[in-house]
Amino acid sequence: MGGRARLRNAAATAQRLRASAEQHFPVLTELTARLLSTNLLDAATRLAAQAFLTAVPLLFAVAAFAPASMRTQLAESLRTVFGLTGPANQEITELLGSPTGKDLRQTTGIIGLLMALISATSFSRAMVRVCERAWLLPKAGARIVAWRWVIWILAVLLVIFFQGPLREGFGVGIWLGLPVTFVISVLVWLWTQHLLLAGRVPWLPLLPGAVLAAAGSTALWITARLYIPTALNKALNQYGSLGLVLTMLSWLIVLCAAASFAVTIGAVLAQGPPLNRYLTPRRSTGDAPAAPPA
Repeated sequence: MGGRARLRNAAATAQRLRASAEQHFPVLTELTARLLSTNLLDAATRLAAQAFLTAVPLLFAVAAFAPASMRTQLAESLRTVFGLTGPANQEITELLGSPTGKDLRQTTGIIGLLMALISATSFSRAMVRVCERAWLLPKAGARIVAWRWVIWILAVLLVIFFQGPLREGFGVGIWLGLPVTFVISVLVWLWTQHLLLAGRVPWLPLLPGAVLAAAGSTALWITARLYIPTALNKALNQYGSLGLVLTMLSWLIVLCAAASFAVTIGAVLAQGPPLNRYLTPRRSTGDAPAAPPA
């Protein structure tokens, strides 16, 4: 009986603590419920898979059709982001360092380029679902958001293209590149949410998610420069191209999980106290529309 009484007391204490937490920290309760209900790890895995399936054909398309200066800039950006050395760096150099890309153009063709761009919108659609689930919004009509899928992919390519000079602080050094990268990342994530949500959420409430996503991606960039070069070279030596695929896909899953959690946590924080008082626009009584004339 004594053991049962202790169990009942422990259960009652746990319930009181839970009720107290829900009363004093409603944001934590809502955050836990949102994270569990949206199945973020599954969504992040799908997002990472779509990102990888998008990156590979687009990388070959750039290698085939882009001028030499653009291919050189993209290769430098990839080296800067991942700190590539050894065999991994050689793979990128061989792919993007081709003088003309004639063989790739003959293999890819214009139709292949268009198909690569169209298939890339699957990555955009996966990102849209992450944002909509974070804000508990219904799906927007394809007619409203279809053009946004293409615009977002093109913008992502542009951002990746300039990662080299950006993260090196335009030649000044990483001490400038790190804060500049963080600020640019905040703006990119802010615009990403607003674009893919079709403007259904105002700009200010999107700010917490943008800051968290930028912080996560910046931290993962620093980690990638320490981990990715060694992991890629080891995987290439042991398993060949399959090792490259597995390593990059694992890193993408971590990156997409961080972005998914950041956007969702940011949505909960923006909608709950105390940030909702500052981020959610309120209409004052003086701003109420006047009654129409009789």
